[in-house]
Amino acid sequence: MSASAYHDGQRALQDRFGSRALADRLFEITHRTVFTEADRDFIETRPFFFLATADRDGRPDCSFKGGAPGFVRVMRDDLLVFPDYDGNGMFRSLGNVSVNAAVGLLFIAMDGSPKRLRVNGRAEIVFEDPMMRDWAGAQALVRVRAEHIFPNCPRYIPDLKSGAESVYIPRPGETPVEPAWKGFDPFKDVVPPRKA
Repeated sequence: MSASAYHDGQRALQDRFGSRALADRLFEITHRTVFTEADRDFIETRPFFFLATADRDGRPDCSFKGGAPGFVRVMRDDLLVFPDYDGNGMFRSLGNVSVNAAVGLLFIAMDGSPKRLRVNGRAEIVFEDPMMRDWAGAQALVRVRAEHIFPNCPRYIPDLKSGAESVYIPRPGETPVEPAWKGFDPFKDVVPPRKA
């Protein structure tokens, strides 16, 4: 278990809810620093992702980034690239990246087979790169060197295709549905009891 996987604030909440062992197991089994082929396929077929950035004082910003599937490309086992397209001209995300390279990207599938993939890393803005011609409309490229890649439990993601809500959403008077993964052999011995 990496000593830097969780900070004190995360550990305090894991201890409060009895999930420290589960958090450690999830990190051990799902965390990686290089993209798998499945990661590449998932990322390169998404028409959007969410980009979290922060300014030099740590004030956060989150932005939707969209394009045709394939607009985000995994170029190497630890590098992905996406274009910056013309927007509202505020440059909140790229402005933050220019003073604080730490970023978080969240890729989501909401089409009946829910899935989430997080990519945290360090970003760099590139204005002069021959690869820019491969992205129509790109005014810059953003290169993200991945430091942490891991899936997230997709249980609360709605099925936008059918309009159905997630079956896992808590409802008054109903016993919550547990996700199947909590009963899988690698996890079932460290899943804490559900808090009421």
